[in-house]
Amino acid sequence: MTTLYIFPHPDDESFGPAPVMYRQIKNGEEVHLLTLTKGGATKMRFKYNLSIAQMGEVRYKEMLAVQKVLGLTSMTVLDYEDGGMAHLDPREFEILILSYIEKIKPNIIVTYPIHGISGHHDHLTCHAVVKRLFCMLKDNPDYDFLKRLAFLTLPNLNENSEDGGNANVHSTKKQYIDCIVKLTDEEQNKLKEALYCYETFIEVIQQTNVIKHIGDKVHFEFFNENFDEVVSDLDVGLS
Repeated sequence: MTTLYIFPHPDDESFGPAPVMYRQIKNGEEVHLLTLTKGGATKMRFKYNLSIAQMGEVRYKEMLAVQKVLGLTSMTVLDYEDGGMAHLDPREFEILILSYIEKIKPNIIVTYPIHGISGHHDHLTCHAVVKRLFCMLKDNPDYDFLKRLAFLTLPNLNENSEDGGNANVHSTKKQYIDCIVKLTDEEQNKLKEALYCYETFIEVIQQTNVIKHIGDKVHFEFFNENFDEVVSDLDVGLS
């Protein structure tokens, strides 16, 4: 099984899916990561008195540490404008991502859900582009290796609130969650190890309390698939 994770920024892969990626690799699967920006526009650059370009290089080096921790099959980090993806022609991203799909031939693609979790415009753009491309390719016999599109998400902890009680975090209602990966102790430790590769983001990691919020489960939506019961891994039901 081959999975391609597509995210806009450094650390997107570590704020949730990292332990799942680690499990897949440990099980002998191929795991590829495509990150569309270097994330240099983060406000954290002001703390370190760095330019956008300089911060982008720092974050790229932190990503190299993540690649080593998880043992990724491949990692590609592009340099599109951080925070500017919504203003670019989406067809440019489609052509770019298509080239990686044709090269890697993934069975599963993982990206952000429609709400983007944080609502960041780059997250929303990434979702829209990847979903449209998947829909365009899914019924094409030349791309019959494509089996599933999954969206990394968080569960709605308060069904009466669209954001689970945190105005800065968007979540998915329980009935739309198709997959819950229960993490082992080792995998939870890998989550922490991957997150703490981002030394310039330790403050953010602690403020968001992401480790506690994820806990021992990672949640996914599957696009246009229905199951009688929630499945326990990304590749369940795929041959």
